[in-house]
Amino acid sequence: MLQIGGWYAGIPAGAGNPMRIIRIDDLDDSATGNPGLADYSRLTDVALRRVTEPAGGLYIAESTKVITRALAAGHRPRSVLLQEQWIADVEPLVRDSDIPVYVGSGSLLEQLTGYNLHRGALASMHRPPLRTAAEVIAGATRIVVIEDVVDHTNVGAIFRAAAGLGADAVLITPRCADPLYRRSVRVSMGTVLQVPWTRLPEWPEGADILHDAGFHIAALALSDDAVDLADFAAEPPAKIALLLGTEGDGLSRDAIHAADSLVTIPMLHGVDSLNVASASAVALWAIRQR
Repeated sequence: MLQIGGWYAGIPAGAGNPMRIIRIDDLDDSATGNPGLADYSRLTDVALRRVTEPAGGLYIAESTKVITRALAAGHRPRSVLLQEQWIADVEPLVRDSDIPVYVGSGSLLEQLTGYNLHRGALASMHRPPLRTAAEVIAGATRIVVIEDVVDHTNVGAIFRAAAGLGADAVLITPRCADPLYRRSVRVSMGTVLQVPWTRLPEWPEGADILHDAGFHIAALALSDDAVDLADFAAEPPAKIALLLGTEGDGLSRDAIHAADSLVTIPMLHGVDSLNVASASAVALWAIRQR
């Protein structure tokens, strides 16, 4: 059974519109009575990209910190799902939006979502339209290009490194994993919502966009003619596009051919390379602007 149209009473007078709380008591009735709950149950992240808004779709923001960053980035929420004890934390974020705020017990929400909502809340967010690569890198001097990395954890970790170590933007190739996939967003600590990014229309032809904007493409690769990262960073080009490849196979031949420099991180004890996310952090720290 749903209790629809409730209002959160803990808001001081004059503090704005109260939240529109919809309490969930019975999952079967809720699913049939409120199609909005399908965002959290019957749809995968991939399907959410296609639902409701063909131009953008939806994504799931998990935790109040990530929701806060999504709202700060100008993204529009469609609804929120949470347990009773998190109402006070979410209320300042959505008090004026008039979106449905679904509230239920931990066990019921776990049945709905398939996992324990220990991070406080989920929000179904409208995806913003992607800008062109030229728009995203305008004015940038340090960017990251991710070629075909399909592991969402690695994508999220690369974004976190990019945010923390000063990259101005991230570009991803057409076959790269979705940065707004729930796990990517979570691993990135919401930084995918802070760092400007977009998906290149094609690759490696998209390298022309970088060269036209004056970027020196530095590809992290294992190669006999690769330059040591420390040597490359000693006299870095003014504008650098750090190119990262997939785990295992690394960068494609076409990507290496499009690069202006091949750069390697020297390793010890028979280890040939780092995880791509770890490598991104090391390289971004080395080429950071001082």
